[in-house]
Amino acid sequence: MILRDAVAMAAAVPPRGALLGLDLGTRTIGIAASDPDRRIASPLRTIRRTKFTPDVAEVFALMDERTVCGLVLGWPVEMSGAAGKRCQATRGFAENMLRLRDMPVLLWDERLSTSAVERMMVDEFDLSRGKRAAKVDAAAAAYILQGALDALGRISAGAGGERAI
Repeated sequence: MILRDAVAMAAAVPPRGALLGLDLGTRTIGIAASDPDRRIASPLRTIRRTKFTPDVAEVFALMDERTVCGLVLGWPVEMSGAAGKRCQATRGFAENMLRLRDMPVLLWDERLSTSAVERMMVDEFDLSRGKRAAKVDAAAAAYILQGALDALGRISAGAGGERAI
């Protein structure tokens, strides 16, 4: 099921269990995972996109390896908040995944995630452009996932929810 807010995601997943975050690009998929307590998102890897079937097989293998109970997909809305063509592609990817495996999928606003991660990589870690390129997609997935984890944490603490998209 495709979910639009953290409150719905909190209701759809068990109280404990890892989540996987995906940053879907046209050429790559950045992948991050949370710990089972959903406190910290960590970048895992970036896969080069080929075709849907092998791409999703790699995602499913990571999900099985980490006993993941749900996904957080970066929702690439435009700066105005409008859903453009990239949102259509992301929704299509999610719907195709759900045809193969039922799971909760949260669409999480990813505006400025890649630029925030790149800025951090330059400012805090002084990484060269080449080293940033190799790591930015997985780091952006972790950034997206961490935003969702923080919202889920506030919900479980009773502070209320946030809208994902």
